[in-house]
Amino acid sequence: MPLRTVMGFAAFISNTAPSVPMGISEDSIGQVQRTSGIGHDRHVLATGNDPNGLQVGTSQDVRGQMNFPTKETGFYQLCLSNRLNHFGVVQVYLNFGVFYEGFDLQNSPDMERKKINDTLEAIEESTRKLQAHVFHMWRFYNFARMRKAADYFILQSNYNYVNWWSLAQSLVIVLSGVLQLYFLKRLFNVQPTTATNKPRC
Repeated sequence: MPLRTVMGFAAFISNTAPSVPMGISEDSIGQVQRTSGIGHDRHVLATGNDPNGLQVGTSQDVRGQMNFPTKETGFYQLCLSNRLNHFGVVQVYLNFGVFYEGFDLQNSPDMERKKINDTLEAIEESTRKLQAHVFHMWRFYNFARMRKAADYFILQSNYNYVNWWSLAQSLVIVLSGVLQLYFLKRLFNVQPTTATNKPRC
């Protein structure tokens, strides 16, 4: 029966480090959640390399996915580059999944001698399909969580942006009103006339 494992976490990538290598597996999904700094470019360059250093996949989007079969054992790495977002830090949520094909625990000689009836074979096939569906449901659930977190951070950033600009505009409006009142008051200010201080024609 095939075995499946899923792992997810978030990583911060600064603009000073050219790439961040990480160990990866056969199925990798990445999602940029939030950015900070001057340039708010949400694109991140991600490349996957096999143990020999050959490139097996690449992605340069806000949301990227790399699927590739692993043919040899070793350290597979995912390099993330934040070269597009200058003067800032990017938070990326990563989700790794491993799918082992042909990993059968029932290949022993004792089990091969026994004949399993049709009912048990049907139950085993249904269980295998159910496990595959649950695995893909978990993947889509993690991907939906990544999108929800990214949308939340975008909404929070826009909310702060609108609040600060609204405050700045309110201050400008109040200041311009005070200045207009001051100049209008000076315009209609009449000097008192005395014997020594008479208005000129």
